[in-house]
Amino acid sequence: MFADRARCFAQLDNPEGVGADSGVSAPQTATRIDLPYPERVNSQKAKLAVTNSKIPESPPIYTLPVYRSQDITVVAGANLGDTITDCAHLILEDVYSLRKSATPTRLSVTPGNSRDEFLIASDSVAGAAGASVYLDCCITLMSQTGETSEAIVVVETSAGLIAEIYLMALSALVPAQIYTLVKIDRSAAKTRFSDIACVSFTRGTHILLADGSQTVIETLQIGDAVMTRDHGAQTIRWIGKQTYRAIGDFAPILIRSGALNNSNDLCVGPNHRLFVYQRTDQMNVGQSEVTIRAGLLINGTTVVQVPGGFVDYYQLLFDRHEVIYIEGIAAETMLADHRARLAIPPGVRKNLTSDIHRARSVLGHDLQITQLNGTKANELLRRASEG
Repeated sequence: MFADRARCFAQLDNPEGVGADSGVSAPQTATRIDLPYPERVNSQKAKLAVTNSKIPESPPIYTLPVYRSQDITVVAGANLGDTITDCAHLILEDVYSLRKSATPTRLSVTPGNSRDEFLIASDSVAGAAGASVYLDCCITLMSQTGETSEAIVVVETSAGLIAEIYLMALSALVPAQIYTLVKIDRSAAKTRFSDIACVSFTRGTHILLADGSQTVIETLQIGDAVMTRDHGAQTIRWIGKQTYRAIGDFAPILIRSGALNNSNDLCVGPNHRLFVYQRTDQMNVGQSEVTIRAGLLINGTTVVQVPGGFVDYYQLLFDRHEVIYIEGIAAETMLADHRARLAIPPGVRKNLTSDIHRARSVLGHDLQITQLNGTKANELLRRASEG
């Protein structure tokens, strides 16, 4: 395990594990939400109300591991006995406890009709397919030992009313342990979600340049030319870097050398999509070009998640969403969609051609968890690429 950490992590003196470029906003006082959901409605009625809603036909682009509202309740404070609620009704210093039997469930979402909206995907375990979902706020919980954990409150709505509330913990919460609500930040939810959703390479990753040479990502500069799969040599427009504690959704995925025909060990963020050209359709999806998120490949041996310490994450932004070559295999670059745009500085963001970045044609079929054959997925993909 220590050897795995050495491959992925840069140990830093930053006690908070957050870099200056992380984009995390300062806390603000909780305010009432502007979205039209003044009160919770019966969840069963809400699910019936969305029966005629448009259910997303495209596969979900992001999967949130969430707790349902009934999993975490106030055990002391003004809202005693209540479950976790939306920003407008949260009260600082309330004390929460996670139910002993609580386990995260999968909430799969796809972009909605506005920048603030997501729609629940048809294969989501939680929620009603087609219902609207919003990132409500980011909260900070403090344990009895003084350790803090952040979480995003996610609100599912129906007909303008709250149908369900979920809690997406950004680091592990311990069942039956007591947590005090110490911070409520309405503005940070989108930013923190962007941090998680961003395509992320780690320090030490070798990138193929336009001249055929390779260099580690931390030596790249804006203006350098990188070889892309579809458009040849392309110039880097922006390089993002953040440093996080490697816990929860921020812990990187280590893909050992050869697992996907990669030439060296490769360490990326859990939501980074790798591109595979299937010479034979091992995954039975009817397409030769497929992508898969690194986190879905975990098998405990050749692909593992490595928590602990700190990790430097890098993002490479081009004029288009590109596929480049890292450690000998293909992987996507940053897509400036509505999930990730907040991670990009405003001066860079305004110069992007948004229509090009919304087009996802550079990628093939995006494999989802329901299409994977458990721990054999990475072996099947390796064989598929070999023929």
